[in-house]
Amino acid sequence: MKLNVLLITFLLTLTVSCSMNNNEEVAVISTKFGDIVVEFYDEVAPKHVESFKLHIENGYFDNSIFHRVIPGFVIQGGDPNSKSEDRSMHGMGGHAAKYFGVGNEADSTSWMLPAEFNDSLHTRGILSMARAQDPNSGGSQFFVCVADVPQLDHQYTVFGKVIKGMEFVDMIVNSPRDARDNPHDRVEMTAKMSTKGEMLD
Repeated sequence: MKLNVLLITFLLTLTVSCSMNNNEEVAVISTKFGDIVVEFYDEVAPKHVESFKLHIENGYFDNSIFHRVIPGFVIQGGDPNSKSEDRSMHGMGGHAAKYFGVGNEADSTSWMLPAEFNDSLHTRGILSMARAQDPNSGGSQFFVCVADVPQLDHQYTVFGKVIKGMEFVDMIVNSPRDARDNPHDRVEMTAKMSTKGEMLD
């Protein structure tokens, strides 16, 4: 009898847990190849996740492109400058979606993210934040690892992972590109929030 009660309790707990997981927010990055679905690591990088979600909600990423693609390494996007046809400015822009204590609070273009380096490793499918030399210089540019890249571990903030659509990431990274790793064809994106249940059913 005790075993049956324990089994029923376990099954109920599992059902509730699955339901809760299905309601977790995910990002859907739509490209001409297909949708890339990303889950977030709120517990280890809350500021990065919050900023990314706010940028999605305000349309910051829409019509920007994956401006840097390197086979065996990453695809990189999230730069608002990439909405322009002037490729010389691609990879130079972007800021945090709100003030997190880095930059001039009165000037939103100076807002940056404080580093939230964590124990998550840069394995295939990982979503991480690009930055300059200063560890506290993440803005809006992000990258998805297309292979394991351990040299990035603990140097960049991991804040999520692709859970669906890696085949589209592979298509993007294998696009013809120039000497600056810019794809010849524009791979524009739009982004929206959804729930895990909606995207994985």
